[in-house]
Amino acid sequence: MRRREFIAGLGGAAVGWPLLARAQQKPVIGYLYLGWSEPESSRRAFFHRGLAEAGYVDGQNVTINYRFAEGRFDRLPDMAAELARRNVNVIVTANNNAAALAAKAATTSIPIVFSINDDPVKFGLVTSLSRPGGNLTGINFLLGELGTKKLGLLRELVPTVARVGFLVNPKNPGAASQTRELTAAASAIGVQIDVLQAGDIHEIEAGFDALKRSQVVALVVAPDTLFFNRRIQVAILAARHGIAAVYSTREYVDSGGLLSYGTSQAEVYRQLGIYTAHILKGARPADLPVIQSRKFELIINLPTARALGLTVPPQLLARADEVIE
Repeated sequence: MRRREFIAGLGGAAVGWPLLARAQQKPVIGYLYLGWSEPESSRRAFFHRGLAEAGYVDGQNVTINYRFAEGRFDRLPDMAAELARRNVNVIVTANNNAAALAAKAATTSIPIVFSINDDPVKFGLVTSLSRPGGNLTGINFLLGELGTKKLGLLRELVPTVARVGFLVNPKNPGAASQTRELTAAASAIGVQIDVLQAGDIHEIEAGFDALKRSQVVALVVAPDTLFFNRRIQVAILAARHGIAAVYSTREYVDSGGLLSYGTSQAEVYRQLGIYTAHILKGARPADLPVIQSRKFELIINLPTARALGLTVPPQLLARADEVIE
């Protein structure tokens, strides 16, 4: 009798071993990004910081599987589906509407944490901001909704401006709504918008050539992964053609751009890491409200302003969060 009990107990232990092993495995994060790895690496450090604040360190007690689409929107669905097949614990989509939509299409069960620059309700990612309702939640950092503010900044720098260019990527799911909103804002203050669509590096150059031919001297650059990756090219073209351009994030200004107004991306990525950690600890996306960014920053590059022959008004300098001398 005792022998049979011993064998039964041994069999029970054998069944328990793989369960215990699975329980002790490190959780896996699937990280999906439309752009390239290197240009985003400085931002990604803040994502790691947010994870670490909640007790997760990549390579120690969590594993991160990165997927970079290198600017190709058509690669996102396959990459999202592959992460879903791997049954990762959570999928993170950083700073892109299309990546979030691809992840949503790939799985209804794996939690997804996104950061996007537009209204996630409008794109069908969540039911509401306060109660997302499904397997997605994240951060809306509102860059796509700041067109009116950016136009106002350009008017302060170039008071006589009557036409403003708008550089936008037609492949971006938010392009149409951003164009409508900026056009409406411009119409309200008597400014004409010249829309320049650019989906690759050659079209970016062609867009600036078109601005020069039209003698447009001011430009709003839409928030977009392609433009962010090519920010040095964009800043150089703006300087070469004498165009006063306003951007969404400070990295453009650090690369020689004139000024930026938008959400602190360091804080966005940090919060993305914190929310991802909440999911790993058992929180449900449906119960985590979508965060709407409230911290915005104005960065001005004075050497670029001088090179363009612009005098930055003292009241604008006083409002700046940082002035590059």
